[in-house]
Amino acid sequence: MEIILTSLISYLIGSIPFGFILTKIFLKKDIRSIGSGNIGATNVLRTGNKSIGYSTLILDILKAVIPVLFTKFYIPDYIFISALSVFIGHVFPIWLKFKGGKGVATYLGILFCINYLFGFIFICSWLIIFFITKFSSLSSIVASLSIPVYLFFFDNIHYKYFYIIIFVLIFYTHRENVKRLINQEESKTKIY
Repeated sequence: MEIILTSLISYLIGSIPFGFILTKIFLKKDIRSIGSGNIGATNVLRTGNKSIGYSTLILDILKAVIPVLFTKFYIPDYIFISALSVFIGHVFPIWLKFKGGKGVATYLGILFCINYLFGFIFICSWLIIFFITKFSSLSSIVASLSIPVYLFFFDNIHYKYFYIIIFVLIFYTHRENVKRLINQEESKTKIY
């Protein structure tokens, strides 16, 4: 019963579509009809409202932190169940017909909860690639790959499959971006 409750609660919290909610309340717009149509922070930034974009980023991180930290302290055996459920909730939210964000900010929150070192590795990888290319999508893909690569070389933990699964899911959510990157049609992102 505990594992079902952990999965369900984590999924429902992960499903909260902050990008959709904030743009609807403050801009009276449906974020799904702007830019890429994605509900995540990168697309919210395309509205031109940086404060709503960064608020979406922070809230998408926090919605992972709350259930994953709770699980870590009270039922640690289920931490990866909680983490995966939150992530899936963000990418496939029940409230928006299972069409959600790409999972990057939520994954960052998960990483800091599990091991803050992983969070810093992710951020550093993302920033390096972003400042070289200005592509948020490429930065996200490389940063998500950096964790299993780090674990392969420096830490032989049996949970590495969790990070490989997340990388595959993030690559999947960025599949259209990958096509545009290959065709040199991907738009660059302004974060400041």
